[in-house]
Amino acid sequence: MPYLESLRVFVRVVELGSITAGGRDLRMSPAVASNRIKDLETRYGVRLLNRTTRKLVPTEVGRAFYDNARRVIETLDEAEAVVSGFSGMPHGALRVTAPLGLGRRLIAPLVPKFCDEYPGVELRLRLSDRNVDIIADGIDLAFFLGEPQDSALKWRRIAECRRALVATPGYLEQHGRPERPEDLTAHNCLLLRYPRSPEYYWVLQTPEGPQKLLVNGRFDADDGDVLSGWALEGRGIVNRPRYEVAEHLAAGRLVEVLPDYPPIPSQFGVLTPHRRLQDPKVRLFADFIAREVRGVFA
Repeated sequence: MPYLESLRVFVRVVELGSITAGGRDLRMSPAVASNRIKDLETRYGVRLLNRTTRKLVPTEVGRAFYDNARRVIETLDEAEAVVSGFSGMPHGALRVTAPLGLGRRLIAPLVPKFCDEYPGVELRLRLSDRNVDIIADGIDLAFFLGEPQDSALKWRRIAECRRALVATPGYLEQHGRPERPEDLTAHNCLLLRYPRSPEYYWVLQTPEGPQKLLVNGRFDADDGDVLSGWALEGRGIVNRPRYEVAEHLAAGRLVEVLPDYPPIPSQFGVLTPHRRLQDPKVRLFADFIAREVRGVFA
């Protein structure tokens, strides 16, 4: 088993470009991860990795070794998945990612319950509003709000997520209440932006069909909760999932803007690499989340 563990470390170090990142992903210290790499290099008498000024890269033999080591690990994981399917006792690490707001409010609170039901599973949750490379990062399930872009992945729609444009009463009193979608161009719109982010425009539902609006604001962020916080401070208008702002709407801290022209709903779903689909714990977690959050989007 130490040899297989060393293979796993090597594969993740190559994929993440760092001994520290590879070790952290496998829950081991950089020193232990480094020793695993050294064990492999000593075993075969070759250098597998070279250090550049920015990251670790495999040598020529290291690249060939990585390609084969990855197939070994994938084959082993598939074999374990088959056994788990027959035994009814899934086990092993399950890597899950989700956007920050969605992950904090819906996914994270359910993780302990799932792990109580399936004690053999170790669940590793990674939350980010940035685009995640699901294949390179070894992700098993990626929950999302929006439309999936990667055709190489299997996706499953779970629910339709209604959205709302909201602002504080004070902001609207000071800057005026938009009456038509075009009026938004005169307002400070709080946008979720990061490299390759799609939200440089909002799409609203109108009697004539979807209307795309290029909107702008004086500041933006890559964290949806930051945008909600700015909106609550009266800094502008924000486009958020309705379930995230429902409490503030009910309390009157926020009010809906252009209720007759709501943003088009987002799709709440999950992306899965095709090779992970036969793993029972992947299917079980997707089914579990779909069942538990059903009432949120009703």
